[in-house]
Amino acid sequence: QVQLVESGGGLVQPGGSLRLSCAAAGSVSIDAMAFMAWHRQAPGKQRELVATFSRWGTTNYLDNVKGRFTIYSDHAKNTVYLQMNSLQPEDTAVYYCYAHYSVTDYWGQGTQVTVSS
Repeated sequence: QVQLVESGGGLVQPGGSLRLSCAAAGSVSIDAMAFMAWHRQAPGKQRELVATFSRWGTTNYLDNVKGRFTIYSDHAKNTVYLQMNSLQPEDTAVYYCYAHYSVTDYWGQGTQVTVSS
């Protein structure tokens, strides 16, 4: 069983930064997961994939976050992070952590990110 616990959301001004954390609770290491990702969903919009991180170390990003967002892991803490810089109002959304492990998809509860002056 995998539990994903997110933290780090909040209110930030345009141009600011936030770091989201996704801790994998339980006995499963993030090393065992085929890949992990961050998605987001803004009000009235579909959920979209923001960034992925595979067990082989490859990463991919949504075009409009490239160069601003970075996904990375800390294996000692069993945690995946999303560092978000140069935030813009259009980045406002609920951000969800996702993991794929043993043919099953797991989701976190979501954390709100609001970019506003």
